Amino acid sequence: MYVSGEISKSGLIKTYPKQWKRACDSAIRITLESQNQKIVKEAIQKRLRHQKNWILVGGPPCQAYSLVGRSRMMGMDSFEKDHRHLLYQEYLRVIVDHKHPIFVMENIKGLLSSKINGEFIAPKILNDLSNPGGALVSGEHGLRYNLHSLISTHLSRNEFHPSEFIVKSENYGVPQSRHRIFIVGIRDDIDITPSTLSPSVPPDLNEVIGTMPKIRSGVSKCEDSTEKWRSIIQGVRDSSWFKQLRSSHSSQLVSQLKQIISEISQSPHQTRSTSYKPTSVMNGWYKDERLKSLLSHEARSHMASDLHRYLFVSTYASVFNHSPKLNDFPVDLLPNHKSAILKNNSITFSDRFRVQLRNRVATTITSHISKDGHYFIHYDPVQCRSLTVREVARLQTFPDNYHFEGTRTSQYHQIGNAVPPYLAKQIAEVLKDVMDALPEER
Repeated sequence: MYVSGEISKSGLIKTYPKQWKRACDSAIRITLESQNQKIVKEAIQKRLRHQKNWILVGGPPCQAYSLVGRSRMMGMDSFEKDHRHLLYQEYLRVIVDHKHPIFVMENIKGLLSSKINGEFIAPKILNDLSNPGGALVSGEHGLRYNLHSLISTHLSRNEFHPSEFIVKSENYGVPQSRHRIFIVGIRDDIDITPSTLSPSVPPDLNEVIGTMPKIRSGVSKCEDSTEKWRSIIQGVRDSSWFKQLRSSHSSQLVSQLKQIISEISQSPHQTRSTSYKPTSVMNGWYKDERLKSLLSHEARSHMASDLHRYLFVSTYASVFNHSPKLNDFPVDLLPNHKSAILKNNSITFSDRFRVQLRNRVATTITSHISKDGHYFIHYDPVQCRSLTVREVARLQTFPDNYHFEGTRTSQYHQIGNAVPPYLAKQIAEVLKDVMDALPEER
């Protein structure tokens, strides 16, 4: 009722007060730092109720390890001293405080190439996870964990390479090329080796989002209307960049663009749709027959110049089956941005606009999608837009009944920062087998 808009949030809380209180009590927002250590420890103990067999799942903030974050911070004097490099030690603190049998640490692939004082940090993190007590207290070696990979059973207990912990989501049924590090630790007094994930073939974009209602993008910087949107698209035929295109590109691309423009009069007229038709893809993973309407399927608005670029790149991809680089753009269609300036016949930021291809899995869904949609352009030229929250949620394998709170920007952030639920389920199944094999109360 709430997700379909039949009742307000206040109505939801009033109808289910006990459930709401339990939900609020289930999460704590707190900074992991030394002064909060006691609060964190007591909160975990309260939740556990003296249960000893449990799993710690989490990962330190990744800004200091991400390629984007490092590129922004590399020139700063404070980069090498950034405390976020060592926030994983707060994770170690939780392990030392509770000595639980199993942990799972997740982080981005950029961790492998991150350095402090010229030294790669990944080997240090692995060694510290193996010996969390010794990492925090010099000379202490009592608590140890054996580290395991979810993709390989051939790890040496003494020597391993960080790359052996990389899980490629697309190899396990997720329709997205998302590579993340997952490290499973099992306390060394427990002689159990977890199984590995079972590979499976993912569906492509068309299978995952192709059945969703077609919608058009909105128009920004002016009053939005279907007529205005269509006039902008149809204005391509008289644009200078289209004339350049006709003289320099293949006749197939020009012909396809003309065809798309002619279809605009019959194109989608809504920027939002709630029409829900369940999809059976991935054995019904997404669908919920109880849903009365599709959630969060609303297009963003774009400037007229970007609408022309979206039309060009999506049509280009439909013809050549790959996303064009800025070098492939007609000169008059290039964005007015310093990264798009031709220097020595090349452009440094050449993939500023990227189409998600119909017959492939998506590229990595990142929180950057909250800022703009240029990296996540829909493959259908007729819709001429970036991906909606619900489409991105499907590519991250959130079921259709998963409701995202907050602004649209916040919703994109939530999705981009998540572990794909379909992958999380598979990892949970591996860990359940380990938990079932544990002796009672270790």
